[in-house]
Amino acid sequence: MNEPSTRELAHKQILFARAYTESLIADIEDGDWFQMPAGIKSHVAWQVGHLAMAEYGLCLFRQRGRADVDSSMMTSAFRKQFSRGSIPEPDPQRNPPPGEIRDVLARVHEQAMREIETFSDSQLAESVDMPYAAVPTKLGALLFCAHHEMLHAGQIGMIRRTLNKPPIR
Repeated sequence: MNEPSTRELAHKQILFARAYTESLIADIEDGDWFQMPAGIKSHVAWQVGHLAMAEYGLCLFRQRGRADVDSSMMTSAFRKQFSRGSIPEPDPQRNPPPGEIRDVLARVHEQAMREIETFSDSQLAESVDMPYAAVPTKLGALLFCAHHEMLHAGQIGMIRRTLNKPPIR
């Protein structure tokens, strides 16, 4: 068996993290996406929107800059609403609906998975500033994407438990 390349390992980690996130949100009803349980200053909608924005930033924008396809994946307003440091808004009327958030998450992920296949070793060796994981390169940004998603999956898992959902793992 051939050993996978570092790009393939990063790709597989991102796929694993997304599958786990999807298992966590699969049975959360749309009406619960904006619930902010006592003591928790977040909700599922913000967590999922943030994951879409972060995957775009780490796997697409950081790798190749802006591209024409980007505006069809998510709006600038969506990116701003779910960016690092943004404050989760509990009013559903002031958020995109859960279906739209899921659609953005899926579009970004599909595009990222397509483009990761095209990244060369030399491209992935280029230096980047934080955030990254393991190495300060574009490969490190891909690795961070998977780590970051698992961190937020943990937060989604905590929120789902307060919604009386059973644990996934």
